[in-house]
Amino acid sequence: MTRSQLRIAVLVPCYNEEAAVATVVADFRKALPTAELYVYDNNSTDRTVVVAREAGAIVRSERRQGKGHVVRRMFADVEADIYVLVDGDATYDAPSAPRMIDALLDDHLDMVVGLRVDQSQAAYRRGHRAGNRMLTQFLAWTFGHEFEDILSGYRVFSRRFVKSFPVLSDGFEIETELAVYALELSLPVAEVKTPYYERPQGSFSKLNTWRDGFCILGTMLKLYRSEKPLRFFLAIGGLLAAVSVILAVPIVITFIETGLVPRLPTAVLSMGLMITALLAASSGLVLDTVTRGRRETKMLAYLSQPSLRRD
Repeated sequence: MTRSQLRIAVLVPCYNEEAAVATVVADFRKALPTAELYVYDNNSTDRTVVVAREAGAIVRSERRQGKGHVVRRMFADVEADIYVLVDGDATYDAPSAPRMIDALLDDHLDMVVGLRVDQSQAAYRRGHRAGNRMLTQFLAWTFGHEFEDILSGYRVFSRRFVKSFPVLSDGFEIETELAVYALELSLPVAEVKTPYYERPQGSFSKLNTWRDGFCILGTMLKLYRSEKPLRFFLAIGGLLAAVSVILAVPIVITFIETGLVPRLPTAVLSMGLMITALLAASSGLVLDTVTRGRRETKMLAYLSQPSLRRD
């Protein structure tokens, strides 16, 4: 099946992108002339809806605020064979979309991430660069190395991925969730280098470096707890057990030497910490079994969708 025979949908989540959305629509219309282009507005207070509609996009809206809500709605509503997800800020390179789609088809992938290559110093703020690097390293340590740019807003998906992906996040954590889902199920993914430009004049970033960074980090910790519960709770149990032993050693030595337990509250605390450590380890074992069952259910949902193959 050739690219021209496939149903391609370009999905553009937007919030107050009046200055950029027309450029995004025009560029992707030129790069992918057979694709359907959807702009999902997220309570914009400017002329984003009017400008997008005048540019020729199919415009829809999502009232719940947050990019995660928008992506959830787009994935549920739009029917296609291949999905191109791109931010509406005109910072991503539309001509790279055909290369990303070809990589998806040729290598039988489920997700291709646009690996951003800065075209100017202003394109990528220093705080965002450092935060992205830190979060990428944390993800690699937690789930295995696979991505260099987990926060890229430019991605191409197979229908299999989109229709089996359970969107749980509400905001900008969605990119992290997409990466973790792919790693969790060991799905075939790749990154393709794409130019990354600064925003056009009059367009402003909605990201807050510290607030959104901590929010994304919190999401990763929650995902780690839910997807790797045995490691998570064993780490907690090990820490509590170590503290318990440190508190207990002098008490045991004193008891051996004198037959007395002079610091009864400390002994009780040590015993309580050890019991809690054992409970944490037991919880990890139980939840690990539950997680395996949930992962199998996700894989079955993924496999229930037909695969995409190029003839």
